[in-house]
Amino acid sequence: MEPLFVDRLLQITDLFQRDMARAFDGTGLTTARVHLLWVLQHAGPSTQQSLAQLCEVSPRNITGLVDALEKSGHVRRSPHPTDRRAVLVELTSTAVETMTRMQEEHEHLNATLLSAIDPADRPAVERGLSAVVAHLQSLVEAAATTAPEEAR
Repeated sequence: MEPLFVDRLLQITDLFQRDMARAFDGTGLTTARVHLLWVLQHAGPSTQQSLAQLCEVSPRNITGLVDALEKSGHVRRSPHPTDRRAVLVELTSTAVETMTRMQEEHEHLNATLLSAIDPADRPAVERGLSAVVAHLQSLVEAAATTAPEEAR
């Protein structure tokens, strides 16, 4: 029996998770911590409240992630320049080096994966993946907005 399309997507997800676990083994980094570092790399110094929104997690989760990353030397907290009640979280030089290396590896993996697809087929694959992502995102968002109503 031929695997369903969704089965192939789940297989890709599993392979990425296993590869990330291998890459992070022994570093003290987790997928959630790397995601936060990735967000900081692109957003720049940010408040924890802003990071919670960008990462779509609770403020409590962000506090735990920032605490762990501060302890491992990947981020530092500093006073906010205009809001005495807030602190900014920013990458350390160690984290900048780590994220630069990860960005390079990310680009290399992208090129390697694309090389498995015939150049003439790449535009169609890109359009198809974009359509699947957009549709899945709308399904997830619709389910999230209707789930509380169904629970009543």
